[in-house]
Amino acid sequence: MSESITPAASVTCSALSFHWADGTTVFDGLSVSIGRGRTGLVGANGSGKSTLLRLLAGRLRPAQGSVTVGGTLAYLPQNITLDTALRVDQALGVAERRAALRAIEAGDVGERHFETVGDDWDIEERTLATLGSLGLGDVELDRTVGQLSGGETVLLRLAALLLERPDVLLLDEPTNNLDLFARRRLYEAVDSWRSGVLVVVSHDRDLLERVDRIAELRAGSVSWYGGGWSAYQEAVATQQEAAGRMLRAAEADVRRQKRELEETQTKVARRERHNKKMDTQRRAPRIVAGELKRSSQESAGRLRGLQEDRLNEARERREEAADAIRDDAEIRVSLPHTAVPARRAVLRLHELRLPFGRLREGELHVNGPERVALVGRNGAGKTTLLRTLTGELAPLSGEARTFVPLRFLPQRLDVLDDELSVTANVARMAPGVTDQHIRSQLARFLFRGARAQQPAGTLSGGERFRAALAATMLAAPAPQLLMLDEPTNNLDLASVRQLTSALHSYEGALVIASHDLPFLKAAGITRWLLLGEELRETTADEVRDLLEAPEAG
Repeated sequence: MSESITPAASVTCSALSFHWADGTTVFDGLSVSIGRGRTGLVGANGSGKSTLLRLLAGRLRPAQGSVTVGGTLAYLPQNITLDTALRVDQALGVAERRAALRAIEAGDVGERHFETVGDDWDIEERTLATLGSLGLGDVELDRTVGQLSGGETVLLRLAALLLERPDVLLLDEPTNNLDLFARRRLYEAVDSWRSGVLVVVSHDRDLLERVDRIAELRAGSVSWYGGGWSAYQEAVATQQEAAGRMLRAAEADVRRQKRELEETQTKVARRERHNKKMDTQRRAPRIVAGELKRSSQESAGRLRGLQEDRLNEARERREEAADAIRDDAEIRVSLPHTAVPARRAVLRLHELRLPFGRLREGELHVNGPERVALVGRNGAGKTTLLRTLTGELAPLSGEARTFVPLRFLPQRLDVLDDELSVTANVARMAPGVTDQHIRSQLARFLFRGARAQQPAGTLSGGERFRAALAATMLAAPAPQLLMLDEPTNNLDLASVRQLTSALHSYEGALVIASHDLPFLKAAGITRWLLLGEELRETTADEVRDLLEAPEAG
């Protein structure tokens, strides 16, 4: 992908500090250097991954410290907006060179045209080759951006960056909203990166398997792990086993030091009683008795102080060991009222035609606690189908009916009122349920104590998703059909695991629109549906095969 690079291709930040306007500290003295090769940047939601990329790209200014980039840099942000009226060649940044080439070919030998082209005489061929490598071979350069799907727009922006031949390429969650085919094209682009610096922030495990190293951003510093995602997981698991042993040893040491302190205090008290008794019996002169008493007290004080110091040191070692244990708590919640009998009709589609998307005549019956994956290309109409089932959209023709209580968690997570606390948001969707029951259930969603009273608008990305999931799953009446639209978009991997564990507790029917195959398999999908001009039954293996195909069902 990168044909010629500066020998010093690198990106470095030194003693970097950054604070948001409200005073929240993101980095305080961060120093990290990233050299050639493919680096996957991972970390919990709120750890500062996207902020770090924006600082490296010059989109944010640090409060202190510096960023140094060796060579040219290109940056693909999470949220891409392109003017829909632009032509494709304009969005790619090649329109002026194309126009100059055509003018020269038509006989106009004006110097300005040669200056515009420079040495880039093969720009059109190179552009078409880059588009083809990303699966956009059928996109004409004179089309407008508005004719492209959301996933195609992401790939188009990536193509524009690759055409710049950058020495440093930063990608922030590039697989969000990409369909299976588009993800495969992106994977191939990462696979083909041979030189220069590539840094990708992602929660996509398949993408992270393709990097040379993992950089984990945690507590304001970066730790490095060789290899891709699986190697990182193995290394972390080994670290956690060792951390667990250290914590258990530290806790045992604290208990031992407590016992020894208690024994010391008992001995000192016994000695003081004994000395007092002896003083009474000996009737020693007052000055001698006072000196003996002071000596005894000093000795006891030194002994107590030594033991207390040892206990405090043991407690500090325990705290250090506890800090090394990752907070990967899982959601374990009981939802018996969501259960659906095996033969109970849950939803039915009959001759359904959607107002948007490709579906022309959909037929579907879902019974009992089936777990349905809805997959398809960008623009096929997955979100439209889910919103039609909720009644938000009316079909062009046909019927869409549900027969059990339904809840829908959209991509935007707009089920929450930012002004209300987490508890109040759940109470709003569960009328008649006591606050005590809501608080006990929220604790199982990892909102304990004061965290449950925090306004939704102040939550981090992962916390916000967990709150929206809690409000949806704890709603009354209990949902016996739960529909999720791209639920893993923008979630860190710990949050994906928490979502998976929550879904394992859910006993009703489930419909998930997603491109995240590892997540779908972990969620226990029992039925796979491919959405195109019809709804077609498929398999997980066939869905995987679609990644290789230029067109899908």
